Amino acid sequence: MQAYHTLTARFARLGALGDAAGILHWDRQTLMPTGAADGRAEQLAQLSVIAHEILTASQTGDLIDQAHDERQHLDPWEGANLREMRRAYLHASAVPADLVAASSKASSRSGMIWREARAQSDFGQLAPALAETLRLQRAVGAAKGAALGLDSYDALLDGYDPGMRRATIDPLFADLRATLPGLIEAVRARQASGPAPLPLPSPFPVETQAAIGQRLMQAVGFDMTRGRLDVSLHPFCGGAADDVRITTRYDSDDASRALMGVLHETGHALYEQGLPAAWRHQPVGTARGMTLHESQSLLVEMQACRSFAFCSFLAPVLREAFGGDGPAWTAENLHGLYTRVEPNFIRVDADEVTYPAHILLRYDLETAMIAGDLAVNDLPGAFNDGLRDLLGLTVPDDRQGCLQDIHWPSGSFGYFPTYTLGAMAAAQLFRAACEAAPGILTGLAVGDFTDLRGWLRESVHARASLLETDDLLVAATGRPLSAADFTRHLHHRYLGES
Repeated sequence: MQAYHTLTARFARLGALGDAAGILHWDRQTLMPTGAADGRAEQLAQLSVIAHEILTASQTGDLIDQAHDERQHLDPWEGANLREMRRAYLHASAVPADLVAASSKASSRSGMIWREARAQSDFGQLAPALAETLRLQRAVGAAKGAALGLDSYDALLDGYDPGMRRATIDPLFADLRATLPGLIEAVRARQASGPAPLPLPSPFPVETQAAIGQRLMQAVGFDMTRGRLDVSLHPFCGGAADDVRITTRYDSDDASRALMGVLHETGHALYEQGLPAAWRHQPVGTARGMTLHESQSLLVEMQACRSFAFCSFLAPVLREAFGGDGPAWTAENLHGLYTRVEPNFIRVDADEVTYPAHILLRYDLETAMIAGDLAVNDLPGAFNDGLRDLLGLTVPDDRQGCLQDIHWPSGSFGYFPTYTLGAMAAAQLFRAACEAAPGILTGLAVGDFTDLRGWLRESVHARASLLETDDLLVAATGRPLSAADFTRHLHHRYLGES
């Protein structure tokens, strides 16, 4: 097993480089002065090139082949680790080092320009940099596709969600396209037939919101000795293996945005902090793709923390923190606010019924861009037309349209569909968790996540990348990824159907 052990040392080094890049990415989004953007882009590009050189060295490929010949000596975890090593090697070796560096620099530059363009609601300011980022991502997708036997989009998608293909996504999304408009109409009609929930009176001091966020993070199970909460323009979870950084953004007129953003990112962080320490910095010890990662954030935010049970716990917490009094601060009203369905321009602020429409739109647009069927300069119009067709909204400006997300400027093509795939997996996992541990909802009503966290630790987190995504879902829930539990959940929560 000499070849395998040599590989583990090599991948441990790659893991450490990834941790360093993760902290630099976090700093760029939170604290870095804008004048340091070019220097940071160069730093990140160099780290990418170093990691790429280690991973794609001919010796790495030889070692993987040798370890494959020794595989009868490997236990299941080691065998899965070797499988994931080969996957990483195939992805990396398909892309020349100069393309890695150019893509990294372009994405860093485009991401920084996006900040200013979004602030000024000026897509034209971003368009040239985004066009270059797209050009390079298309080149990456083509190179990987040629090596993996996939089309360009599936090759990019595989980098975020190993094994996921458009052939799987398209039927699942076709069902949503067919049922979503009627569901949205039925839910809004049902909600319109009764009294609207009362808004919580503002303002909500940012310091108080931050304190509540940290309290809830710890209730969910976030280890504050191995992570922290900060502010960024776009909420995210990042950092390093033992230093998980999450961010949110605050609005003194609406505390729910930051609160639910913190809970969402805490779901991601709980996954990262729950990965097996014995496999730290090995591919098998990492999260099993973005569908499962998004399932963890959406399970915490949507399934658990927008439930009536959790609102029963949260209502007195908010009343005390903000000095609230009266009917607006009851659990019933809070639950009504957190489950209110109303089309919204902004994806991250969307309710869970209309949210899939945002993903369907972005999926259509990014597949068209990668295929060469949609030019960057035509993106604003296509985005605006799509949001009007799906949700009946007229986009007033670029900031609330195609400039609202950082994903494309930062080069993340192939990421968007995992949000709604994750919502499907979240509903499937939460149902299985509640069946296996009937005390979960009782615990949520008093802010106790012990039963839920314990089930997730055992069924998802501790398995890391030992299993392929569908195999993990079968092991945890008894069936592969399906939209059935997600649809059932929406009909139960919003239409009162069993």
